[in-house]
Amino acid sequence: MMTFDPRTIATPVYEALSGLRSQTQENTRLKEQKNQAVELYTYLSTWGMMRLKAEEQALSQEGKRQVVRKYFECLQTLANLQNANLTGDRGLTTLKNLQTDEYLGLTGLGLALAREFSFWATAVYHDVSGED
Repeated sequence: MMTFDPRTIATPVYEALSGLRSQTQENTRLKEQKNQAVELYTYLSTWGMMRLKAEEQALSQEGKRQVVRKYFECLQTLANLQNANLTGDRGLTTLKNLQTDEYLGLTGLGLALAREFSFWATAVYHDVSGED
C-alpha cells in the first residue's frame, strides 16, 4: 500500500519558487513571478491546461513565463511523465494527444499543483507587494 505524503506536491513547488526567487534581483520580475504563481489556479480552472501551455509561449513578461515553465516542470515530475515532453515546445502536442482520461487526470493533478503555487507564492514572495 502506498501512503500519500502531502509534501509530494508542496516540496517541488516550494523548491521551484524559492529557486526562481533566489535567481531574481529585479523587483518588477519578482512581482511578475508572484502574481503569476497566485493566478495559476484561476487561469487553469477557467481556461484549461492546453491554453495555459499555449500561454507560456505568448507571455511577454519573463517573470510570468518563468513561473509557467516551472509549473509544467513540476507537473511533469509529479505525473511521472519525464519522457512525455510536457515541458518545452512539444508540450502542447503532448497534451493534445493524451487520452481523455489521462488529460482529465492530469488536469486534476494540475489544479492541486496550482493551489500549491498560489500558497507558496505568498510565503516565498512575502516581502514583494504591488502590481505591475
